[in-house]
Amino acid sequence: MRYLPLTDHDRQDMLASIGASSIDDLFVDVPEGLLQSGPLDLPRHQSEMAVERAMEALAKQNRSAGEGPFFLGAGGYRHHIPATVKHLISRGEFLTAYTPYQPEISQGTLQVLFEFQSQVVRLTGMEVANASMYDGSTACAEAVLMARRISKKKKVIVSGGLHPQYADVIRTMTRFTDDDVNFQAPTPHIDDDALIAVLDDQTSCVVVQNPDVFGNVRDLTSLAEAAHAVGALLIATVTEIVSLGAIRSPGEMGADIVVGEGQSIGNALSFGGPYLGLFATRLRYVRQMPGRLCGETVDSDGKRGFVLTLSTREQHIRREKATSNICTNSGLCALAFSIHLSLLGEKGLRQMAHINHMRAVQLVDALGQIEGVEVLNDTFFNEVTIRVPGDARELVNRLAELGILAGVSGGRLFDSLTDMADLIILAATETTTDEDIHALASALREALS
Repeated sequence: MRYLPLTDHDRQDMLASIGASSIDDLFVDVPEGLLQSGPLDLPRHQSEMAVERAMEALAKQNRSAGEGPFFLGAGGYRHHIPATVKHLISRGEFLTAYTPYQPEISQGTLQVLFEFQSQVVRLTGMEVANASMYDGSTACAEAVLMARRISKKKKVIVSGGLHPQYADVIRTMTRFTDDDVNFQAPTPHIDDDALIAVLDDQTSCVVVQNPDVFGNVRDLTSLAEAAHAVGALLIATVTEIVSLGAIRSPGEMGADIVVGEGQSIGNALSFGGPYLGLFATRLRYVRQMPGRLCGETVDSDGKRGFVLTLSTREQHIRREKATSNICTNSGLCALAFSIHLSLLGEKGLRQMAHINHMRAVQLVDALGQIEGVEVLNDTFFNEVTIRVPGDARELVNRLAELGILAGVSGGRLFDSLTDMADLIILAATETTTDEDIHALASALREALS
């Protein structure tokens, strides 16, 4: 066949080379219920218009997240994206630009990344940022590996308030190293004393999230001081980057490495990706930072120009010297981030953050009046955790059938922990309306009565 150039003999040779007896062996890790056992039931031998109608009918079975009250968060947030952002990133100059392997002819791309880095530095309170990474979770895991290179120690302490999927990525990326990773038990309450208690002079780093996965906002200052006292680094993770328009930056509180998810600014939820990893650190650690760093310079005529100042990845240096195997940046997502943030400006970002917090306060006030609902947060930005009677996952699913996406259940995020089964994490943003909050409160009250 035209699009299947390999013969059966070719396939058998390839399987034999990797020690597999059949193609089915390549999918043994996929749960049986998720495997497609036969061909898809697609229309055949029909006109293009008939196929379009069939596909449109299938698409209409989906429920748009924008059709009803939306309180999902837990690492991905719905924010308003100005139409200008999509218009500008759709220009051909940006769509056709990829990795600047020849930076001297990619000045526009390099300047975009330089401006992006400058924005991330300002947001995080750090001194240097890279040209982005794939997403927040991989940036977080790369920070752990970077701390190991800096400290020459292998003990890692991970806060129970870190998003469990970020913790899973750390677990995966340290699976074949000799790092001793101490994952603290998840808890909806801040317990910095528990983190400080396990610090010692063998600790490489402490990984925390602020606001944490339960929505709690904390002051990292004392934790940073305790970590530094034993020669460890503090890695601060931010999944809701809009929060930095309202709370002190991790850099101001003593963090050594700041990583985060930039999706909230300029990038839609998009079924979970592509997203945008943020990575910033102190200048003294720059040579251990993964990814690429764009810098500003002047050419032989004294004109302003941009270059790849640092590229410690295997495409540019000897593989064994590379700081990361993540070998590209989310360039278009970073562009969207920079355009949106430029449109907001500092005043606009602060105003956006204020509206987010105000909406969350309204949400908490409404939830607090419902019998059986306990709000667990003392401090929060735009996300809170509540405790409800019974199975929270069942309650969330029941409300979803009514068109209300009432947050993420603890059972979904922490499926192996029974003490999380009665928790729901809810987020409110500038897209949340008074009517949304009223609809949620009414539906919750009725469901729990």
